[in-house]
Amino acid sequence: MFGRIGRFAATHARSVLLVTLLVVVGAGALGFTAFGKLKSDGGFVDPAAESSRAQELVDRRFGGDSDIVFLLSPATGTVDDAANQRAGAELTDRLTSDRGLADVVSYFTTRAPQLRAEDGRHALVVAKLTGTDEVERLREAYATGSGPLQVRVGGPGAVGTDIGDQVGGDLALAESIAVPIILVLLVIVFGSVIAALLPLAIGALAVLGTFALLAVLGSVTDVSVFAINLTTALGLGLAIDYALLMVSRFREELDKGQDPVEAAARTVATAGRTIMFSALTVAVALGVLMMFPLYFLRSFAYAGVGVVLIAMVSALVVLPALLGLLGGRVNSLRLPWLKRTPGSASAVWARIASVVLRRPVLTGLPVVLVLVAAAVPLLGVRFGTPDDRVLTTAAQTRAVGDVLRADFPGDDARMLDVVTTSPVGSNIVGDYALALSEVNGVRSVTASVGTFVDGRAVGGGNPAYASETGLQRLAVQSAYDPHSTQGQDLVAAVRALPVDGVNGVDALVGGNAAQLVDSKDAIGSRLPLAAGLIAVSTFVLLFLFSGSVWQPIRSLLFNVLGLSATLGVLVLVFQHGWLSSWLGFTPLPLDTAMLVLLFCIVFGLSMDYEVFVLSRIKEAHSQGAGLEEAVTHGLSRIGRIVTAAATLLAVSLLAFGTSGVSFIQMFGIGSGLAILVDATLIRGVLVPVGMRVLGRAAWWAPPVLRRVHDRVGLREEEPAAV
Repeated sequence: MFGRIGRFAATHARSVLLVTLLVVVGAGALGFTAFGKLKSDGGFVDPAAESSRAQELVDRRFGGDSDIVFLLSPATGTVDDAANQRAGAELTDRLTSDRGLADVVSYFTTRAPQLRAEDGRHALVVAKLTGTDEVERLREAYATGSGPLQVRVGGPGAVGTDIGDQVGGDLALAESIAVPIILVLLVIVFGSVIAALLPLAIGALAVLGTFALLAVLGSVTDVSVFAINLTTALGLGLAIDYALLMVSRFREELDKGQDPVEAAARTVATAGRTIMFSALTVAVALGVLMMFPLYFLRSFAYAGVGVVLIAMVSALVVLPALLGLLGGRVNSLRLPWLKRTPGSASAVWARIASVVLRRPVLTGLPVVLVLVAAAVPLLGVRFGTPDDRVLTTAAQTRAVGDVLRADFPGDDARMLDVVTTSPVGSNIVGDYALALSEVNGVRSVTASVGTFVDGRAVGGGNPAYASETGLQRLAVQSAYDPHSTQGQDLVAAVRALPVDGVNGVDALVGGNAAQLVDSKDAIGSRLPLAAGLIAVSTFVLLFLFSGSVWQPIRSLLFNVLGLSATLGVLVLVFQHGWLSSWLGFTPLPLDTAMLVLLFCIVFGLSMDYEVFVLSRIKEAHSQGAGLEEAVTHGLSRIGRIVTAAATLLAVSLLAFGTSGVSFIQMFGIGSGLAILVDATLIRGVLVPVGMRVLGRAAWWAPPVLRRVHDRVGLREEEPAAV
């Protein structure tokens, strides 16, 4: 089948390329509309979780929360000085009349103590946004550093805008760094300018096609804007992987004397199988993200599966058309210092394989020990959800957040929102608020009937906390950071306290700490099944490809070892703060969703390289080579391609280390590091060690499974084309 696809594409090259051009134009026109449809905020919480339902009730029954904060800081004196009071009142009047804002509440009109910093150096005006894309306009209109009051804009609504804007700028910066480096490396790796342009063509097809897919999906469901980052990095990376493999095979066939059409057909008949299988393993790993209810993760499943499959189809159909049309001209504009065309056997990788096979313990044990040591910090990992601290301290939203955490004891980030699910009378809500105030770690509880501290009433309440339908809202001020273990334990304690044990009235608990608890539960409860599906599907696909039950097990063990080492390094860097001053981020608990995403992407790419290596070893074995000869031959033929592909993809991913958003930095550095570790230590050292340890059992399978493989197995090699 693959040979026929390649022959058809090469024979009808001009027609295939014309259709491709039309598809590119249409996909490009549709794809560029995706940027206006993708969401830059949210997606980190299960919409069916208790915290999400609590927030829905707050929005529907209590008018929602303020999502924009104006931090006012006087140039001299305190906010209570007469001149500063007049300036604050004037600004409040302007904000109240602004059509982009609603429910404006100001310290300068209410004198509410929670809106004043303890030292009097700052005051707040809070409001709700009435539309989208208002943050930048509000900053331009009100955020000034002149006059008696400095005004800075922050709050949840501004955080999402700032992160989205930062990611857009980061993507442009990363591409400006990575693309020139990749272009130079492509010419060096492929050995000619014409060959180096081929992966760019396939990458453009994959990226534009996926943008079009995201535009369609963004019209019917929530899709995160961060999916753009994965699309560009993975699209170009896979295009390089597949083009390297195809061009290398095509050159081998030309060297055997095949004409361009037959060489393209033979290339797809052999390397095409590897590409299809490789793409399936990556798609399965990323498709598992659909299991999680967080649309942030599902967005990466949409983008990941889409870009993988489009890159695969492009490599199997468009690339052989280009190769068939180019023929020997694929080596045109060759680098003048090259004595031979890249792609032939690598003597360096042959020597590495030979040394490792002769001394498996001496070469393999140090690698295993290093990877295990790197994985140890993973035992102390802490989890969190993103807030303004993922931005650099130079961001205005981050600056406002830092002041709120340091100088405002009533910071909403520490607040737990408690909402009853049915009408509750004043006596019951008073008793409930009193009981909540006695829970260890609760500073205060504000209800419609009063404010309570340590089991006693200390002041008036907030009448707005009683809805027209009789539902009650309580603001529980926590003493703990929402990311801390104590903050999460407090959520459990509050949820365990009944509103009214006699009548069975329930309450929903929301807030940042509750969202983190629910997010961890949404991911953790599905993680075993997701990991099991990845393991089983990988085992099945690798068995169908290799005919061995030991090869999938070896591959899974090595992948988990390499991934664990990478995640351990991320704990040291992003949680404990190694290199934080150099990279410019604030150490925080690691984002749970980003770790799951990183695992699935890197696992899929690791399997990509596993298939490349195993295909060549299996091909040599099937042609009668012994174990050592097959491994040496396989690595000598594919080692250079794997390391080159990994290096090029790593450059694209590591460029995100320049981001001003810490979890994007973590994604780029973590995935780039994992790919380099996999392509060198895992494929170059541990794979030959594993093959040597397995010996003759390397290709063993029980008779019943052997018969299954003989009937439906995927084979890399194919008889001579007819």
